[in-house]
Amino acid sequence: MNLFRPVAALLALALSVTLATAASDKWQKDIDAFIAADAAKPPQPGGVVFVGSSSIRMWKTLADDFAGTHVVNRGFGGSQLADSVHYFDQLVRPHAPRTVVLYAGDNDLWSGKSPETVLADFQAFCAKVHEAFPQARVAYIAIKPSPSRWKIREQMIRTNELIAAECAQDPRRVFIDVFTPMLDADGQPRPEFYIKDMLHMNAAGYAVWTRAVAPVLKP
Repeated sequence: MNLFRPVAALLALALSVTLATAASDKWQKDIDAFIAADAAKPPQPGGVVFVGSSSIRMWKTLADDFAGTHVVNRGFGGSQLADSVHYFDQLVRPHAPRTVVLYAGDNDLWSGKSPETVLADFQAFCAKVHEAFPQARVAYIAIKPSPSRWKIREQMIRTNELIAAECAQDPRRVFIDVFTPMLDADGQPRPEFYIKDMLHMNAAGYAVWTRAVAPVLKP
């Protein structure tokens, strides 16, 4: 019997758990800030929680863009979809929302994850939402066509297709296409929607998102 194999397997498992914990702990400061904000201003149930990566975090005009709707911003920059799954209890659960708007997956693909992995994480996120709030909706904002990441456009398109198909199977899930309206007539990203880094959006880019998201937030 080769004793090395089980020992090596245990070491690999331990390393995997350690790395996963380290990745999760990376966002603890952000999560603690959200917890403190909820303690200072108790969450109002039945609203809309926006969660995900920096494109959500940097949406500073969220309340004005959706005036008349109680919205909460729980974006934390640089995060991946699995991070929103991991911190669901701190990000979403306290607010008992009627709708969760999610933007994540962009950073995942850029880090080397496959579209299928992003889909699996999206499924895990939806499972968390529907288990806690069976009637709540999950609205997924499509991965945007950032000029600085255009070389992974095939992965972007594939991920959007997979998640759109997943959403079509459950009326509580909505796929919001922002990819198409952010392209020009030649199918290229429109730089006028982005700030200097060609990754994050300016006011014009958020205006596109607002028009796409607004119909989904109607009661």
